[in-house]
Amino acid sequence: MSDVATLRAPPRLISVVAAFYNEERAIAAFFAEMDRVMAGIGSDVEYVCVNDGSRDATLALLQGQLAGRRMRILNFARNFGKEAAMTAGLEHARGDVVVVIDADLQDPPALIHDFIARWREGFDVVYGIRASRQADTFLKRTTAHAFYRLFNAIASVPIPHDAGDFRLMDRRVVAALLALPERNRFMKGLFAWVGFRQTGVEFVRDPRVAGQTSFNYFRLWNFAVDGLTSFSIMPLRMASWAGGAVSILGFAYAAWLVLRTLLYGVDVPGYASIVVIVLFLGGVQLLCIGLIGEYLGRLYVEAKARPLFIIADVYEAGPAPPRET
Repeated sequence: MSDVATLRAPPRLISVVAAFYNEERAIAAFFAEMDRVMAGIGSDVEYVCVNDGSRDATLALLQGQLAGRRMRILNFARNFGKEAAMTAGLEHARGDVVVVIDADLQDPPALIHDFIARWREGFDVVYGIRASRQADTFLKRTTAHAFYRLFNAIASVPIPHDAGDFRLMDRRVVAALLALPERNRFMKGLFAWVGFRQTGVEFVRDPRVAGQTSFNYFRLWNFAVDGLTSFSIMPLRMASWAGGAVSILGFAYAAWLVLRTLLYGVDVPGYASIVVIVLFLGGVQLLCIGLIGEYLGRLYVEAKARPLFIIADVYEAGPAPPRET
């Protein structure tokens, strides 16, 4: 695919999708850098900005960026989360290719040029791969590494290690993603699940240009649980295996007690060992019930079929060409 004669033509329109949640301090720097990078891209550019229920001046500052740009602002009725915001942005993007990028400039916009080059070579998805996690804390590096290893060990479709949401997608990939009806959307998994030709480009992630991340370890834990339960039933199988193993051990211990009694007579059983066994079995049962509850909870959410997000207002500037199919 490296032959010049086989290259795709440059995209006519590039959609840049970015979610904003309390990012008032980063907005000016984000658009200044994006305008600088996209000025030399050789294609028309539209911005699809999702205000995900921000409580600061994010919406007003986004509206201030409308002048002179092809831009669409989707203002959520409340905070629905980043996965919902990305989905809304993809639904309203009209470009031949769509770039998903964070608003904090930790993902370098200059890499979009490399994304476009790989897309022209024939790849339908080009994603960024973090070359290093040295800027993260030891705990975050360790837990992230463990999550990727565990996810790829039990999920039917692996996700690239250290690949985030920063990526470029062809229009047909976006259409495939939007055809997926689920409400519990773990986008990293969905990006991989739809398939198509994918490749990664390494980059060094920069510090946030301003502000603080809204993610904490509790939210990251819930995010990891969502990912694991959305793409694998292996935890349920492991619970069944654990129950079977405990049952086998219990029967073996019971047989040993009968044999010991026949051989050596009856003795008084130990209170401590009984308590330990009861607590152990109770813990295993609660763990298995919790796993079942996680999956039942997701079925409950899907069965209600509530919309993934609610858009309160849409603000738009610039021409609105028809969406390419």
